[in-house]
Amino acid sequence: MQHMKGITRSAVSRLSLLSLLSLLSPLSPLIAQSADLIIRNGRLLDGTGNPWRYADVAIDGDRIVAVGRLEGMTAQRTIDATGLYVAPGFIDPHSHASGGLIRPQTSHAQPLLAQGITTVVINPDGGGAVDLSRQRMQILEHPIGVHAALLVPHGSVRRAVLGMADRAPSPAELDSMRALVRRGMQEGAFGLSSGLYYAPGSYAQTEEVVVLARVAAEYDGVYTSHIRDEADYSVGVIGAVDEVITVARDGGLPGVVTHVKALGPRVWGYSQAIVERIDRARAQGIEVYADQYPYDASGTSITGALVPRWAQVGGGDSLLARLEMPDARARLETDMRENLDRRGGADRLLFRDSPRGEEAIVGRTLADVARDRGMDAIETAIDILSRGGAGVISFNMIERDVETLMRQPWTMTSTDGFLAAPGEGFHPRGNGTYGRKIRRYVVERGTVSLSQAIHSMTGLPASVFRMDDRGAIRPGAVADVVVFNLERVTDRATYTEPYQLSEGMVYVVVNGKLAIDGGEFTGVNTGTVLTRR
Repeated sequence: MQHMKGITRSAVSRLSLLSLLSLLSPLSPLIAQSADLIIRNGRLLDGTGNPWRYADVAIDGDRIVAVGRLEGMTAQRTIDATGLYVAPGFIDPHSHASGGLIRPQTSHAQPLLAQGITTVVINPDGGGAVDLSRQRMQILEHPIGVHAALLVPHGSVRRAVLGMADRAPSPAELDSMRALVRRGMQEGAFGLSSGLYYAPGSYAQTEEVVVLARVAAEYDGVYTSHIRDEADYSVGVIGAVDEVITVARDGGLPGVVTHVKALGPRVWGYSQAIVERIDRARAQGIEVYADQYPYDASGTSITGALVPRWAQVGGGDSLLARLEMPDARARLETDMRENLDRRGGADRLLFRDSPRGEEAIVGRTLADVARDRGMDAIETAIDILSRGGAGVISFNMIERDVETLMRQPWTMTSTDGFLAAPGEGFHPRGNGTYGRKIRRYVVERGTVSLSQAIHSMTGLPASVFRMDDRGAIRPGAVADVVVFNLERVTDRATYTEPYQLSEGMVYVVVNGKLAIDGGEFTGVNTGTVLTRR
């Protein structure tokens, strides 16, 4: 069993003893027991969605060994959590942290720890490494501050076999894709991710994805998808949600609509229809979920936001060549204008980075830059594309849809964020998601209860990804624990300064060791790369 991996003989003996002692109610004060760390007097949110209760938590080695009234236990270190909340370490089911974990200057993952994140699921949106064994070795070249669970990325698998071709695979090519997915799952991946909105994933038909999802299902994997359309680009957001349901049903595995949203004015208000589709599927016995970041703006590139997928066939050089072809360019401009309208106009696209020599555009909207240059917005966008492109923040959602989707019991919390060094952040969600959800949507707006919010960050993603020993405060679980001050929990990252760290985490325990102690980073990095078993 996965949760038994790494437990020493002495730890097993301790757990057996504690299992016997747990039959006594209350825990007998006559039996002296010792642990490495006891967190006392905290308001425990155990990850199940239950309301908080007072309980002590004992940690020995890398495991939680007792929960309850632990007056009879002693410890090398005791933390008094009076007035504070104690919860499982947060699990981010959609993270782009892989590059940051590989770099020694960011492998400490402090921007994640500051939010209470102790586990990230990487290679989302169909992108990332195909060779997961090599990726694992790269990540572990340096100590890492959080745990990482890997997904097999469909888009990268497709590109490895078909390049940027817009066609169905031959039987032999599909077999090659199956083999790559199987190899990834055998190397411990937790499932298959897709980015059917992006090229080359967008060139795949649903049946191709189903075939590959069946391979992941053989290993009890999960399917997560940046859906084919979050607006009305192609099949429409409802049709795209239906596609995830189809893959989950026909592939025989859980499906996740990742960073779920209704993108752009044309589909504002569609959140309720998304809810009805997922509720109906679940009523039919299809295991479907969603994850979400608590912002009204998404982050992408000028290419992802505006360039149609037909223009990307063959890759970046082919796109640039089409810009020099009058007929292709005219068609491209027409389609880009339509896509800009879908996004709500040029004043809703904020540049987060720039081509070399164009740094003055950062922090300004496409409308502002076009006005300064005396150019049309699409002409400006094409000029920037021709110079290498740029990332954008796209303000394309409304609060009503965000809250409707957030309230659902099947919605997990995710960052969709990168692990960046100071000055490198591109969207506040990377550093602010968990603090923002608690501060804005629990404390200030009351959109969800604190226990539901914590469940969406802990027990729910652990259940979805079959992480049986995480996401809960109970004996035998991995000792990933957060202790936070609800009055101080908040996000500080903004759209103009997205790299600022969140606040309010007083203690963060990763694998039984304190990564944050009294609000300060300890520099102790005990994360690892998880293996699906």
